[in-house]
Amino acid sequence: MRKLLCVVFVPFIYNLHYSQTAKKAFPCYDLTSVLKVEPTALYRPHIDASKSFGVQLLKDSKTVQKYINNGKFHKIKKTGKGYRVLKLDYSRAYMVSKAKATLEKIGARFSKDTKGGTFTVSSITRTLEDQCRLRKVNSNASLGISSHNYGNSFDISYIRFNNVLKYNPKMEAALEKVLKYYVNAGRIYYIKEKQQSCYHITVRNY
Repeated sequence: MRKLLCVVFVPFIYNLHYSQTAKKAFPCYDLTSVLKVEPTALYRPHIDASKSFGVQLLKDSKTVQKYINNGKFHKIKKTGKGYRVLKLDYSRAYMVSKAKATLEKIGARFSKDTKGGTFTVSSITRTLEDQCRLRKVNSNASLGISSHNYGNSFDISYIRFNNVLKYNPKMEAALEKVLKYYVNAGRIYYIKEKQQSCYHITVRNY
């Protein structure tokens, strides 16, 4: 009887170990499926702008670390003039230098226009792994490639100003005025995402 239990139990342990190892070894997304998703006409300029920085599609933490190590990605501070960064659970506070500088300029102009006001950055750079995790809690997250996957996009909440979660039409109008200024200057693209209550901003390689 003891031998029989051993024969049954050992394969069970092996199968459990293999399934856990497999979960660690394989990504939670299918790259072929991700690449098949075509961006909308509205979103296409964001993807094209992202690819122009020479950053490969960010698949995982190792890819991000490579760009940090070679000086391509720069750390985004938690607070700056005119902005605050929300706690990031599904993205990383790193971007290419031009995107970092543009965020800081948008923040400074917003602060000046609102006499010291701040907006909130709710998402920055995401890997495909991050995106997959996000999709488990937010079904609206992109199924295909996102411009967040290249280190030059960020989201700004339009319902959180001065670190207060509250609808503020005056501050929202001031923020959109600043964004339109940078669109007209050829520096950014942006989309107002109603489901996420944020402006999705992609920095162009100007």
